[in-house]
Amino acid sequence: MAPVRVGIVGLSANGGWAATAHVPALAAVDGYELRALAGSSAETARVAGEKYGVPLTFGDAGELARHPEVDLVVVAVKVPEHRALIEPALAAGKQVLSEWPLGVSLAETEALAEAARDRTTAVGLQGRSAPALRYLRDLIKDGYVGRVLSTSLIASGANWGPSVRAGRDYQLHPAGGATMLTIPFAHTVDTVAMVLGGFAELSATMATVRPRVRDEVTGESVEMTAPDQIAVTGVLTGGAVASLHLRGGTSPATNFRWEINGTEGTLVVDAADPLFWIAKLTLRGSRTGTLEKLTVPARYELPQLAGRSAEPSYNVAHAYARHLKGDLPDFAHAVGVHRVLDAVQRSADSGSRVVPDAK
Repeated sequence: MAPVRVGIVGLSANGGWAATAHVPALAAVDGYELRALAGSSAETARVAGEKYGVPLTFGDAGELARHPEVDLVVVAVKVPEHRALIEPALAAGKQVLSEWPLGVSLAETEALAEAARDRTTAVGLQGRSAPALRYLRDLIKDGYVGRVLSTSLIASGANWGPSVRAGRDYQLHPAGGATMLTIPFAHTVDTVAMVLGGFAELSATMATVRPRVRDEVTGESVEMTAPDQIAVTGVLTGGAVASLHLRGGTSPATNFRWEINGTEGTLVVDAADPLFWIAKLTLRGSRTGTLEKLTVPARYELPQLAGRSAEPSYNVAHAYARHLKGDLPDFAHAVGVHRVLDAVQRSADSGSRVVPDAK
């Protein structure tokens, strides 16, 4: 079978997520060929092409999308730019994989999903491809903890702390579509749904406890209106009680810890890095009263990636492998996640319990 020919929008010679994760991930998975890239200009694209050995380079993403030697367009840029880059690829009839979030809002995400109804699409919710989390899901399904009674998760947001890094100021305000709610909380709530089921009803509290943060480049104080504290409690579809709390910044105590308690046992997931969906995870379990480390069976992992779970490209590579099987969340799934985020926002705004919209 011929390899899927990939064109990446946002691959820069200066680094970034596409260079850090997507390039090595594609190299690690049979069935793909990195054929093209698009940059902010023809010259920057040319330089990136030379650095990464990519033969086709474009200063315009629309040209990349229309090229006959590109089958899959990967969009790995800031979310405010997604719609303008995704729509030409859909119009050209290409497969599209967009990094998360798909759109800056629920309405924009719904519009992209509508435009993509007859296209093959995927979104970068890497938690669904992480070997450790897929194993966790199967342990639950196979009855390791018995009936799930409750789950508690506490994590840091990584960003949205006391300072903002260069080029991240758009994340300080909800209009940019890249907040703690739409990025780390979205990855969190989607992973919880994969493992345990989604929220049947929820109650949320959100706050911006640091209304001003320091610009790490200029040292100036700048305004932040995006929430840096998100606490959500509720009942999952299976009846378990859930509690999720994300805090802005990082913590010397806990950056990611997830407990699942049931009638027959307990499971715990830890990560030192707040970005758990692309981080090395430690899984422990107990059915006797003593937690013991659980090893993820080899069948969940690509053999060529054994021992590499700490690399940012690890879960991305597993996502590409699953994409070949048509087993990644698509744009319609992205709408469902955004509707949960909308429910969290509505609950926080109204102070009332909310049932997520399942339309």
